[in-house]
Amino acid sequence: MLNASVESVLRTRRDFLTSAASGLGLPALVSLLQAEGVAAQDRVPEFAPRAKSCIFLFLAGGTSHMDLFDPKPELNRRSGQPLPESFTQGKRFSFLKLDQSSVMGTPFGFRRYGRCGMELSELLPGIGSCADDIALVRSMHTDAFDHAPAELELSTGVDSPGRPSAGAWLTYGLGSASQNLPGYVALLVRRGPTARALAWGSGFLPTRHAGVVFRSEGEAVVNLETPDGLPADLHRSQLDAVGALNRLRSQRIRDPEIESRISAYELAFRMQTAAPELIDLKQETAQTRLAYGVDRPDEGGAFSRSCLLARRMVERGVRFVSIFHRNWDHHQELQQSLKDRCADVDQPIAALLRDLKQRGLLDSTLVVWGTEFGRTPLTENARPGPKAGRDHHPFGFSMWLAGGGVKGGQTLGATDDFGWAAVQDKVHIHDFNATLLHLFGLDHRHLTYRFEGRDYRLTDVHGNVVQQLLK
Repeated sequence: MLNASVESVLRTRRDFLTSAASGLGLPALVSLLQAEGVAAQDRVPEFAPRAKSCIFLFLAGGTSHMDLFDPKPELNRRSGQPLPESFTQGKRFSFLKLDQSSVMGTPFGFRRYGRCGMELSELLPGIGSCADDIALVRSMHTDAFDHAPAELELSTGVDSPGRPSAGAWLTYGLGSASQNLPGYVALLVRRGPTARALAWGSGFLPTRHAGVVFRSEGEAVVNLETPDGLPADLHRSQLDAVGALNRLRSQRIRDPEIESRISAYELAFRMQTAAPELIDLKQETAQTRLAYGVDRPDEGGAFSRSCLLARRMVERGVRFVSIFHRNWDHHQELQQSLKDRCADVDQPIAALLRDLKQRGLLDSTLVVWGTEFGRTPLTENARPGPKAGRDHHPFGFSMWLAGGGVKGGQTLGATDDFGWAAVQDKVHIHDFNATLLHLFGLDHRHLTYRFEGRDYRLTDVHGNVVQQLLK
């Protein structure tokens, strides 16, 4: 705790700055608090932003690129044969044993979709119908080959805990466009990713920038509702009293997390009215509900409701929405499992893209199909067939983007003939995150936060904007 003399000096300095003439006091105080880590200063974009909001579809587990997005005729021709040793020499895997594994072609056909003729799996006809709005990147690569580290690298730029997620960086950089809802929301379909809250956390940024977990049914946010029997005016008085005590404490110890707590209480009070209306999907037309498939059973319906809820959120000014759908880790029985998972997500994702476009929101809303890595072109310790699966694979995989200033109808990059490694127009996770920030008018090199004597950023010390993806 600060002693009385130091506290007096700080108070005197604040009094001077807040009362200084010519309007300089308040900006100077904000600058001072920013430098001392007490307040986060919302930035204006450095250049014209293309996107205002992002819906990030996080398909956790590792979607199989050669089965969904990256057709490989050579893989099919050599199915059942060993992969040349030059591919696997010196590489590490999670579970794969090379002497028990062989090349496995895809059991699914590919089709050309849209005017652009983009090749996608027959399992994704809905998404394929939106191909002319999609930029498909077939040359993604990352550094981690197990789930939690790879999820963190995609979400935070590094494969270890403690860093802010992309949604937290965006709300830190640009603030929230909504007064009554969080700037960043996380929607979990049944369960979250392996990395859990670290995937939507704020790391060393103030906690008000972390994602707030919403549910698509029932109580929108756990423990948000006012307890029965507590009148609204009494609740308001209680909140004011707690806020006054917190501000007194903040003046004494100058802990920025107290300001975050005050903001959280105030936002929660406003959300008590906004959140129930937000998740009431019965307000939507029967046609819209049918298009998304919100009344489907099990995970399909849960994912559909999350997609429709995400659209309602961006309409109301939520900056970043992450939808986490975890069951894409197909070590066995890939053929049926992948078919089932695509049936869960294809209809609602297509409905989301069409709905945003019809409402004039797609131009300002970036939609991303994201996954932490791909799958091996090899079986995992089995012969090719319905029972076989694929191991984790970081060396080459696919992701796609739509809307928000992205040039649709294009396929960028390539992997080799086996889908093993990115070989053309390679895009690392750092490049992807640099591009995401750029679409919001932010230079990834300048969006920094000083923590423990070092300036940190989402892309660490790496990353280049992928200009080919931009309109």
